Amino acid sequence: MLIIPAIDLKDGQCVRLKQGLMDEATVFSNSPGEQARHWLAQGARRLHVVDLNGAFAGKPKNESAIKEIVKAVGDDIPVQLGGGIRDLDTIERCLDDGVSYVIIGTAAVKNPGFLHDACGAFPGHIIVGLDAKDGKVAVDGWSKLTGHDVIDLAKKYEDYGVEGIIYTDIGRDGMLSGINIEATVKLAQALIIPVIASGGLSNIEDIRKLCAVEFEGITATIAGRAIYDGSLDFATAQAEADRSTQR
Repeated sequence: MLIIPAIDLKDGQCVRLKQGLMDEATVFSNSPGEQARHWLAQGARRLHVVDLNGAFAGKPKNESAIKEIVKAVGDDIPVQLGGGIRDLDTIERCLDDGVSYVIIGTAAVKNPGFLHDACGAFPGHIIVGLDAKDGKVAVDGWSKLTGHDVIDLAKKYEDYGVEGIIYTDIGRDGMLSGINIEATVKLAQALIIPVIASGGLSNIEDIRKLCAVEFEGITATIAGRAIYDGSLDFATAQAEADRSTQR
């Protein structure tokens, strides 16, 4: 299982939010490229980058910082990017900038035709981010809950040809309250494509719990606040995940 460090960008800085609230941002670094090199040196095999300003604005706002991150890691590891990606031209620009995977969130829910077209135009590069609370999908930077069921939508997106699903329990994200294992497993069992767990990862015990259900189709987890505030050591977490896979 991959442990994927998150780099959340706000106004060109690396930050973490609590439950997606922009005014609850903690700045961890003023240099996105330096932060990316740090995780690469720690053994990261993929980076998860979110343009927070872009997510709220509906179009990318931190392009220079994203380019800095891609340049910092070079061809060593892939970068997956989300936040404000709502049209094919934006996807093409992101991929041209060196991003390996583009994450479509709100636009996938509001405009499924766009997602379908994106999967056709850029096969192998499209991941859907599904943010949910109590099994219902949220959109627009988590500000609106919809009536859509997570599993029903994910199955539809799988048929479109998406590369995987990032599932975030928005009630837990940034709160260090533990991954919602039960809901993540339920989603993974309903799909063939990989599921990446997100939201609430807090300590090494969460890693062990996820590794125990990896066989269900949960291939990775995104680590955010826990690896920044020290409650989870990234290198130790990845080593633990690797050992679990080898058992």
